[in-house]
Amino acid sequence: MSNLEAQRYKRVEKLERSLDYRFDNRKLAMRALTHSSYGDGHSSAPNNERLEFLGDRVLGLLTARALFDYSSETEGTLARRLNALVRKEMCATVARKIDLGHYVLISPSEEKQGGREKTSILGDTCEALIAALYLDGGMDAVQAFYDRFWMPEFKAVVSKSAKDPKTELQERAMAGGHGLPEYNVTERSGPDHDPLFVIDVTVSGIGTASGRGKSKRIAQRHAAQELIDIWT
Repeated sequence: MSNLEAQRYKRVEKLERSLDYRFDNRKLAMRALTHSSYGDGHSSAPNNERLEFLGDRVLGLLTARALFDYSSETEGTLARRLNALVRKEMCATVARKIDLGHYVLISPSEEKQGGREKTSILGDTCEALIAALYLDGGMDAVQAFYDRFWMPEFKAVVSKSAKDPKTELQERAMAGGHGLPEYNVTERSGPDHDPLFVIDVTVSGIGTASGRGKSKRIAQRHAAQELIDIWT
């Protein structure tokens, strides 16, 4: 093993201590930590994009099962909870818990641009790590990771109000002195019998989010939920 490889695998050893887990196949862990920018595009080391794809699906399954077990809410509410728990921002939040940005392999140029703290890179690396744990130790390994690092976020999300998103957004906006949310149709497509609406909602001082739906009401609800998730 070269000195460079030895240095890279020291990252894996430190990560293992943070996770309290030892990989049987450390190459999987190293791959999970390798961003596509590493080596400025010239490195022969495989990056974590394929693992990211798998990890996203494993995370979705773990979260869907947890929601099914812990909540008796309707499908629509469960879907909104799921979205909040698997979105890139949540993955980045968990990544920061374990200081994943410290271990990821990125190019010098990406590092200069603050890559170790970028939500997109942290979120993708976290998903890749989930896949590596799954491939290395099966569902038991990845479930232990989920229970330790995701469940506090999970409990925070499921404890939130299950009100209709439009009602919840309006109450929060008014309580914060931001005024009523403003909804605007930004796009309408499709035939009259099967339309698709895109609606923006804005809360002054907070921001704007978009939602899509087969009716204005559904699009408004999706937009409201999106802004709630951003606001949280």
